[in-house]
Amino acid sequence: MNPTELNTIALAYNPAMLILRFLFELAALGCFGLWAWRRTPNPWRWITVVALPVAIGWAWGTFAVSGDESRSGETDVETPGPLRLLLELAVFFGAVWALYDLGIRKTAKWALIVLVVFHILSYDRVWWLLTK
Repeated sequence: MNPTELNTIALAYNPAMLILRFLFELAALGCFGLWAWRRTPNPWRWITVVALPVAIGWAWGTFAVSGDESRSGETDVETPGPLRLLLELAVFFGAVWALYDLGIRKTAKWALIVLVVFHILSYDRVWWLLTK
């Protein structure tokens, strides 16, 4: 295969993949909120159930790579690609861990499988982040 043929099978920026990625982002925030709700003692529960997803969402939106086609391409804090990839993996797979920690193991297992397949199919974006 020549390089132009490889671009035809790249899926990371396909609209369906971008929608799926957005849904993963929302689900991850929900998983962290659920984890905070169940793991925080009652007086602090209401604060952490809001603060944890907000803090994660803030980091997600703030630290980005300029020119990222999966976003607006703009960033508040210019972040090296490998560091951004690490942030994304921490959020996505951290959400899987949160489910596992809560005892929702079957869902955690399926989420893990889906995320691994998603990142394999998004190899072009993963490679782009690693080389930025």
